[in-house]
Amino acid sequence: MLTLLLIVLAVAGLLVVMRREAGATAALALLGVLGLIGVVLGAPIIGTLLLIAAAAVAVAGLPALRSKWLTPRIFATFKKVAPKVSATERTALEAGSVSWDGELFSGKPQWQSLLDFKDDGLSDEEQAFLDNQCSKAAGMCNAWDIARERADLPQELWDYLKKEGFFGMIIPKEYGGLGFSAKAQSMVLQKLSANETLMVTVGVPNSLGPGELLLKYGTQEQKDHYLPRLADGREIPCFGLTGPRAGSDATSLPDTGVVCKQVIDGEEVVGVRLNFEKRWITLSPIATVVGLAFRLFDPENLLGDEEDRGITLALIPRDTQGMDIGRRHHPIGSPFMNGPIKGKDVFVPLDTIIGGPDMIGQGWRMLVECLSIGRCITLPSGATGTARYALGWSGGFTRVRRQFNVPVAEMEGVQEPLARMASLAYISAATVYQTANLIDHGEKPAVPSAILKSQLTEFQRVLLSDAMDVHGGKAVTLGPRNYLGIGYSANPVAITVEGANIMTRNLMIFGQGAIRCHPYVLEELAAKDANDVKAFDKAFFGHAGLIFGNAARAFTLGLGMGKPSVPFSGPAASYAQDIARLSAGFGLCADAAMAS
Repeated sequence: MLTLLLIVLAVAGLLVVMRREAGATAALALLGVLGLIGVVLGAPIIGTLLLIAAAAVAVAGLPALRSKWLTPRIFATFKKVAPKVSATERTALEAGSVSWDGELFSGKPQWQSLLDFKDDGLSDEEQAFLDNQCSKAAGMCNAWDIARERADLPQELWDYLKKEGFFGMIIPKEYGGLGFSAKAQSMVLQKLSANETLMVTVGVPNSLGPGELLLKYGTQEQKDHYLPRLADGREIPCFGLTGPRAGSDATSLPDTGVVCKQVIDGEEVVGVRLNFEKRWITLSPIATVVGLAFRLFDPENLLGDEEDRGITLALIPRDTQGMDIGRRHHPIGSPFMNGPIKGKDVFVPLDTIIGGPDMIGQGWRMLVECLSIGRCITLPSGATGTARYALGWSGGFTRVRRQFNVPVAEMEGVQEPLARMASLAYISAATVYQTANLIDHGEKPAVPSAILKSQLTEFQRVLLSDAMDVHGGKAVTLGPRNYLGIGYSANPVAITVEGANIMTRNLMIFGQGAIRCHPYVLEELAAKDANDVKAFDKAFFGHAGLIFGNAARAFTLGLGMGKPSVPFSGPAASYAQDIARLSAGFGLCADAAMAS
């Protein structure tokens, strides 16, 4: 009887210690006390086993004991099996910031840290812009006219967008921009999603591109010259990153720049001779200034001893000699401006490099840090706006469309997709708003941006398919009164651009997330690269404690034992507790997947 009691107490006590991540000292005390009780009170076998377990915990759990012989052996093995992280990969992994997304890997999310991101809503100016200028711009669109008659926005709409500052939402007011919050930008793009071409035309200049790059990294001279001109539409920007051989793997770009000297107006100037071929560049047919990513080489060591200077970004006027620009691609279902850019022996001075010579070789870091924000806004907001419009159109149509003497909205077969559309539209709106709120609080949500892009554009695919189903024949015949068909045909564009979903969900969401958001993995890899045994000891055994803690939490919470405390009441409390339970299971499964 005593043996059974000691076993039960040991298991229950260890579960409590592990669930709370109380540490090796607590586990050692528990096992040691129970072991001594067993030996003294007549259960020597179980008592001895518990004392042996206590000794094992002491050796593995107490830094003073394990650091002599256990940690060095584990470290040597880890260095053999852990992947080598290149400088480019490390830049991508360390881009952006980790906020509440990191809590999900911990297995015990701290809800208060999420609630600390207060929502201040939109300013009066932002709300007025949304109610007036956005409504007017959206009302100037007709999908059939834009997609089939013009293959472009009407000129009066272009003029209105420039006049009202739509292209300068991210640019501060001191440079002539609107200086809108991320939430306001998102709401604007959702409203403009009444037409895909309009949303893309406004969204791209306010996302990853020259404007954001100049704001964060440009020299003061570059900011003073370009930002006011970008804000009022005198300059239309595009950004050339992808090419025929560099799509999702943008770091493999073959476009080159060579540092050289060239005589200009009788004066010898140090600059860069560029050769490049870019494809699928939005706004390039009409762009007046081109942002360009290329790999810079300095074979004559004009800038220093290093020959390969790395990925660099430059801002080049459209009329620069040697640049071929103006031809158009035709994106499926949506005629937004998109096309190729080529350049042969294009010479530009060093001051065209974004940030000047000091930012040579920093292009990849600049891109991934900006992308972690831009990818949160444009495509997720467009997908959310499309979802809300599709739901509204479908709800209204199914009330007025009658078959068998009743509105089709009263038929269960129609109600099912309508309910699915409503739920996905709600999830999309809540998700993109909360993430934009994180950005407004200074976060750079790298992994959430990938989740939003992938998941919300997939939601859009489902929503548009459901909308087509409930509209029936109304939507399958194109014409001026078909408000759905052209947007439906353009959906693959959102699925593919800014990281194709098939790559994003497999490589970025979990591949990057498992390392970037995990409390210990990045520290372990950094310790390996630095050959720092002490730092590795702290990270590795912290990781081990997390695994045991998540295992205990997943097991006990799965049995309904000890619901976690959450700062909510009513229905929200049960949902938060369910998320906490799933977080523990997710953390455990994530570690198992990385170990396999």
